[in-house]
Amino acid sequence: MEREELSSWLRLRLTPGVGDGSARKLLAAFGLPASIFLQTEAALNSVVSAAQAKALLAAPQDLAEQELKTWEWLQAEPHSRRILTLADPAYPQTLLNIDDPPILLYAIGTEHAWGPQGLNAVQDRSLAVVGSRNPTPQGLTNAHDFAASLAQSGLTIVSGLALGVDGAAHEGALDGGALDQITTIAVVGTGLDRVYPRQHRVLAHRIAQRGVI
Repeated sequence: MEREELSSWLRLRLTPGVGDGSARKLLAAFGLPASIFLQTEAALNSVVSAAQAKALLAAPQDLAEQELKTWEWLQAEPHSRRILTLADPAYPQTLLNIDDPPILLYAIGTEHAWGPQGLNAVQDRSLAVVGSRNPTPQGLTNAHDFAASLAQSGLTIVSGLALGVDGAAHEGALDGGALDQITTIAVVGTGLDRVYPRQHRVLAHRIAQRGVI
């Protein structure tokens, strides 16, 4: 992604009052974000509310700061860090089928996750494993061993990087999967500039090397 393109996507995401739903309507009507910001207020008002159209005409105050921070984050590890937009071929196609897909996904992962055999290639052979944050010892063992066996058979294990069953499932997938396989995907709700919970810092690093966060 070029920096100018990044700036346009961030501007769309950061515009006050314009959520993902309105952003998708604008993208459907006008194409890529750069084209949205070339429209007149009247044209914008034909797709979104008057207040939203007015907001889109002015760049958010913190856009320059957020663009710089995001660009520096991407450039720190350009082969492993990626921002997936709705227009990116690597954006998970199954996620597009939900009612409210996010217009941007921040990702860290193995380099081949972004190619033709990447995220979309594993969507039909992925399995989610989630569970208690306070499982019994047997529950932890079961989560790890099931995930290891499933990964060994070629499945990609998807979980949430939480304590308990989630972490055990990720660990099992990493232990059982092949080195050239996207072994596991962690879907998290925090920014990728931090690891939560902190106890999973090493695990997150392992996932980034052989899977995707």
